[in-house]
Amino acid sequence: MSRCMLSLMIAGIATAPALAADTARPNVLIVMTDDQGLGDFSFTGNPVLKTPHLDAFAKEAVRFTDFHVSPMCSPTRGQLMSGLSALRNGVTSVTAGRTFLRPGLPTLPEVFAQAGYRTGLFGKWHLGDHYPHRPMDKGFHEAIYHLGWGQLHSTPEFDWPLIDGRYFHNGVQKRYKGHCTDFWFDSAMAWMKECQTQKQPFFCYIPTNAPHAPHIDLDEYIRPYQGQGPAGFFGMIAHLDKRFGDLDQFLVREKLRDNTIVIFMTDNGGTAGVNLFNAGLRGRKTMYYEGGHRVPCWIRWPQGRLGEPRDIDTPTQNTDLFPTLCELCGIDRPKGDPKDEPYRGQSLVPLLRGKMADFPDRKFVVQYGQIPKKFEACVIWGQWRLVHGNELYDIHADRQQKTNLADQHSDILTTLRDYYEQWWKGVEPLRDDFVPISIGSKQQPVVELNSGDWENIYADNSGYVRQAVGGPTGGRWHIFVEQPGEYQFTLRRWPEQTGAALGDKYEPSDKSPDNRPPGKRTTVAFPTIARGKIAIATITAEAPADPRQTGVTLTAKLPAGKTTFKAWFADANGQDLCGAFYVTVQKK
Repeated sequence: MSRCMLSLMIAGIATAPALAADTARPNVLIVMTDDQGLGDFSFTGNPVLKTPHLDAFAKEAVRFTDFHVSPMCSPTRGQLMSGLSALRNGVTSVTAGRTFLRPGLPTLPEVFAQAGYRTGLFGKWHLGDHYPHRPMDKGFHEAIYHLGWGQLHSTPEFDWPLIDGRYFHNGVQKRYKGHCTDFWFDSAMAWMKECQTQKQPFFCYIPTNAPHAPHIDLDEYIRPYQGQGPAGFFGMIAHLDKRFGDLDQFLVREKLRDNTIVIFMTDNGGTAGVNLFNAGLRGRKTMYYEGGHRVPCWIRWPQGRLGEPRDIDTPTQNTDLFPTLCELCGIDRPKGDPKDEPYRGQSLVPLLRGKMADFPDRKFVVQYGQIPKKFEACVIWGQWRLVHGNELYDIHADRQQKTNLADQHSDILTTLRDYYEQWWKGVEPLRDDFVPISIGSKQQPVVELNSGDWENIYADNSGYVRQAVGGPTGGRWHIFVEQPGEYQFTLRRWPEQTGAALGDKYEPSDKSPDNRPPGKRTTVAFPTIARGKIAIATITAEAPADPRQTGVTLTAKLPAGKTTFKAWFADANGQDLCGAFYVTVQKK
């Protein structure tokens, strides 16, 4: 039995026969860009940036103008895939061992796959690079993706470029030619055409890594914005806009446009463009003010009886898309754990069908965090926003959230605080229930661990590796040993592809944003490395290390089950130096 079917059975979904090949069910296409805020479109008023193709789509779509995600990307992605709030589904951060969905949660691609759809991902996953968290472990039949949060600077994609870089095809490492944005869109269109030829409905997810930094793109896109703001950032968006236009033309050409539900959204609030234009919002990515989590959500389905293109200003969130798509496509939403119910999204079909009175008045919470803390959140109810538990704003009267009304509306403040108190009770017990990475599995015999998954340590960036963050012994991974036996661990300071020795001060050859030469970096070298050490629960081992070599290999005999793992380096006197930022693990 596949892991996908098993999780569906756990969730209470009947494994019904696959959908007939000639079904009239709509296709689903979700495009989600990375770090593009509400103000980063000419449609929303940006005075410099031009996005004609996205503007044209927005004018044809139903536009949710009070739509909310998480203020950071992995929590948003986890919410989209699970239909559950970040603190309930397990994905609360972009690093620190908190990027994995809780086991047994049915995912959107799993549900669609079980209903007879072909499912495909093209771009950024960022919900786990190792089994059982990879996209093909979570319901995608076709997965073309990069690791970590992005290319070049993320810990797993250390110095792999955005042009002529690497990708993974269903877990197998390969290289692409050209810019990654072109590769994601071209791969997705080729796959959708194949589905169309085979008369199979599809669920296609294109989460781009652009326009997230580093802002490296082709000169033809960057040049028009030189001297007008963040040229590299705007250039990446111009490139996305061009490819979105190509995608729309593809849908027309292949006669897919009318019966494909297309959703465009972004993953968090504004970043590089905020200082120029932020659509009148306060705050940016990572913040609980509107600018951190209020983003566009535009939906078009010509055959779907959605009515005229229009704005809908009812507060909504991206957890709502799971039940919405299930209802629009005639798929039963999994019941799941009853305890998850207060944290699940609400179908937006009544709003899309113009039945506004059928949509409930509700409150919901926006929260994420490396170590989530009580009241570090935004509670949303109609026009009201409770921020950090003690700031109250009426965003209808005060879009920029300049005036705290907590003293004037103590009744609203109390209502929202009481709601949050009850909400917090259901997530606090899960806060430190870390989801493990498997080693020794048949699905992924060789696992390349990296510091991006260290518990409660922010080390998912190549700069943090160069600075040797994490202290003299580094952080620890949560692992699940699938099979008992002897395991081999190769400890490295630098990624294997760099060829850098343990004691080296490795410097990259990349360019920084806007294609300028790299600036000064802080890189810590450890030429005195003499020992490699590991600790797995109560099991310890160590071996001599040569700082002129790229790694040191140790072995240990492990029982099956969930445990924790640490690896680090020491000098000849036994003085601990730094963590092993990269560890290759395989069963002997």
